[in-house]
Amino acid sequence: MSDVLLDADVLVIGGGPAGCWAAITAAEAGATVVLADKGYCGSSGAAASAGHGVWYVPPNAQMREEAMASREALGGHLADRNWSSRVIDTAFHQVNRLEQWGYAFDNGGGASSSRKVGKDGHVNYSRGLQGPAYMRLMRRRVTSARVKILDHSPALELLTDATGQVSGAAGVRRQKGGTWSVHAKAVVIATGGCTFLSGGLGCNVLTGEGSLMAAEVGAHFSGMEFSSAYAIAPKFSAVTKTAYYQHATFTYEDGTVVEGAGWHSRSPIARALDEGPVYAVLDQAPAEIHDRMRKGQPNFFAPFDRRGIDPFTERFEITLRSEATMRGTGGLHLADNACQTDVAGLFAAGDVATREYICGGFTGGASHNGAWAISSGTLAGAGAAQHAFARNGVGPVAGPANRRSVFESDAPTAESVQWKEIARTVQGEALPYRKNYFRTAERLRESLGVLDQTWQAVNTDLRWDAEDVVHAREAAGLTAVARWMYTSALAREESRGMHKRLDAGKPDAAQRRRLFVGGLDELWTAPDPVAPYTGIDVTVAA
Repeated sequence: MSDVLLDADVLVIGGGPAGCWAAITAAEAGATVVLADKGYCGSSGAAASAGHGVWYVPPNAQMREEAMASREALGGHLADRNWSSRVIDTAFHQVNRLEQWGYAFDNGGGASSSRKVGKDGHVNYSRGLQGPAYMRLMRRRVTSARVKILDHSPALELLTDATGQVSGAAGVRRQKGGTWSVHAKAVVIATGGCTFLSGGLGCNVLTGEGSLMAAEVGAHFSGMEFSSAYAIAPKFSAVTKTAYYQHATFTYEDGTVVEGAGWHSRSPIARALDEGPVYAVLDQAPAEIHDRMRKGQPNFFAPFDRRGIDPFTERFEITLRSEATMRGTGGLHLADNACQTDVAGLFAAGDVATREYICGGFTGGASHNGAWAISSGTLAGAGAAQHAFARNGVGPVAGPANRRSVFESDAPTAESVQWKEIARTVQGEALPYRKNYFRTAERLRESLGVLDQTWQAVNTDLRWDAEDVVHAREAAGLTAVARWMYTSALAREESRGMHKRLDAGKPDAAQRRRLFVGGLDELWTAPDPVAPYTGIDVTVAA
């Protein structure tokens, strides 16, 4: 067991797609880079476990206009076309680089994109990426860029210098033992969203401590009310890929059809689950596309094959798994085009950052999120490198940004609580769709009452030893994210995007603003003073 002490220009926290793109880009700019991953870079996280599409639009004016317009109304007109254009440009360029690096796309190769018009009339452009192959390639590229990788090394706290700038981070080495500390001139947070340990494949590492670390240095968030995402999944499976349910028929236990239920209509499913089991069968998928579906998402079918179930002809019981801020759109507010937060030296990329800029209050799938991971990672990596070069030495590191180092814990007392108790309490408020999906002011206030007490317990009564320090920070992260979510949801007194208030009507034109939320002990909300640039008049549409 030994401690690791490193210096770098840029530290990237998180080894998913956004983190890898940030590390590669910063290294290509000439920066020395360290990447610390909670798991094993290239195999941990949501993207590594499944295939997904990427919002990939050729440089054609009409196609790009269609692509940007296709989601604007669905997202409540909170997207920004300046950001969307930049993300489309970056994703198109970087996806083409993937092919140059040897990634074998399954649509015949070349730089072509597929143009699809869905049942809802939305035009989608996409290139498919198989997560395992994609992330294996990204790890190779990170390594070849001479980035130092710290695997199984969760970050627990950010470090700041005497001026208050973020200047590194510290954490533990879960396999090799000991601690690590990296002093850096810029830090990129790419730790993903938060799914509250809901059991989705690859998602139980997404527990919000990256967001918590950012808040501890003064960063705030945008769009956290857009966190009521639930994925359809077989009750016996962790796979939450939902696109294939567009071919499904949903029924009650007696075989009666659940009226109105569908791929994009999950409210009837949630209500039906209140009454008892709900089943699905992919009987609307034409036989000629069955093989293509299996090739596109092989892990979707693996749980069925293990149980001898043919999902195209046999019913199977389903559930709804929370995907919260991973499939939602809220996250850290970005103060500039380089993906820097409001805190000097701290950049954000991927699902930990707000995706409202490209899809407003509704994302629905990995297409936009996939492009955002690539683009925000690229922009943040370049911005972090530039920031590092502009700093004339980091200077002495003052220490942890939190009130005290998270490595310090008081001795257990009779009033102590364990991290499992905290996590279970938060799950009881954040996971049930009766609370998070069907929102009302009364329910939100009740949950916030519980969560505020839980946060107080985190600060005063949570105790841990060296083996539990990571879980303790996860429990604190879960609590913090849930409080930001519901505080923001209570402040937005309308229904917009995926945020549905049963006690509020349709979108209110006066509230067509992104909504900030921040704070730790005392939370606050405020409308974003910068209105989304849509390029169209949405006064009536709201």
